[in-house]
Amino acid sequence: MQFVNRSLRSNIIYLYLVKFSSWFMLYMPIVVPFYQSNGLNLKELMILQACYSLSIVILEIPSGYLADALGRRLTILLGTVLGTAGFVIYSATSGFWPFLVAELTLGIGASLISGADSAILYDSLQDLKREKDYTRLEGWVTSVGNFSEAAAGIAGAFLAKYISIRAPYYFQIGVAMTGIPAAILLIEPGSHLQRVKFTMKDILGVVRYAMIENKILRRNIIYSSIIGASTLTMAWFVQPYFQLIHIPLAWYGVLWTTLNLTVALTSVIAYKVENWLGNRLTMVMITLGISLGYFAAGFFQAIWALAFFYVFYLVRGIATPVLKNYVNALTSSEIRATVLSVRSFIIRILFAGIGPFLGWYSGRYSLPSAFILAGITFLILGGATLAVSLVGMKQPMSRKE
Repeated sequence: MQFVNRSLRSNIIYLYLVKFSSWFMLYMPIVVPFYQSNGLNLKELMILQACYSLSIVILEIPSGYLADALGRRLTILLGTVLGTAGFVIYSATSGFWPFLVAELTLGIGASLISGADSAILYDSLQDLKREKDYTRLEGWVTSVGNFSEAAAGIAGAFLAKYISIRAPYYFQIGVAMTGIPAAILLIEPGSHLQRVKFTMKDILGVVRYAMIENKILRRNIIYSSIIGASTLTMAWFVQPYFQLIHIPLAWYGVLWTTLNLTVALTSVIAYKVENWLGNRLTMVMITLGISLGYFAAGFFQAIWALAFFYVFYLVRGIATPVLKNYVNALTSSEIRATVLSVRSFIIRILFAGIGPFLGWYSGRYSLPSAFILAGITFLILGGATLAVSLVGMKQPMSRKE
């Protein structure tokens, strides 16, 4: 028993390595110049990213159910292998079509890991009788990801400048490969030895349970997804705001790094904030903090107003582990990865509808007005779902309403 417990505790370290392999993105600071150097224009770049998101949306729920049916360790391992393969393709090819294959490979790999990583973490803690530590440890996992992204921003720019524009992709292969042995060493928690059947009927049954039958779980999934979509949308509007207030390009990497460090630091203390404020006030703070960031960017265009972005990212660091924990606490082990994938699916669907519309709106009118519209949208959506989500916050974990 002690050996099993040590192995399950090791899962936490291995999940940190998986997160590192996914988030240490050396290529991000130079991704646009890299595409341009390979003959792609901005339109083709956006098509590639749209295909990447589409591959995740299509496979999000089936891959989560695959994790519940075949095991989280196996799907995480497949995801890390495909993640490595995607960067091998990028490093060895050029042009739109090979890059499309690379993006689809990366998208499939990301969908296999999404949901399964949080599920295996929660189940490991459940076997260790440490469920109450989930928010704190999920915060650490999120923090590792954001620390990785921040550090990669500086390292990637250095590699591109002093070696070549393709060098970050070569090194990215090695980074991605670190997730493979970590996934191999993961131990499937005993609480997940009971597997579900992998059929479309069963998948739809879990979705029906999560989004129709269990009202409390549905409320928390929808609320968590709205907040997730709001933070994903902001990530694509940060750099246009930098341009709007005439921030020199050389400072983009520094600002991007410090914003991600803000998320990393606050994710670590998210559980303390929740313990201090309680469930209800934490959700109210998240809703208002997210909306405030958008409104401030809409009404103020100055360097000093960047402070509001740091407030936004501070709230984002708290929201991610806390809201995932709320969903986990209402979900039984055998369907946990599927339910978390439903959440991710809704986030990307919301972003697919809201993000492009706000992009069109900013071009048609102005970027500040788009920020204000986003603030209104997320305040209404978040506030409305918050009102009903709070009803079930004190209920015990159960699959029955």
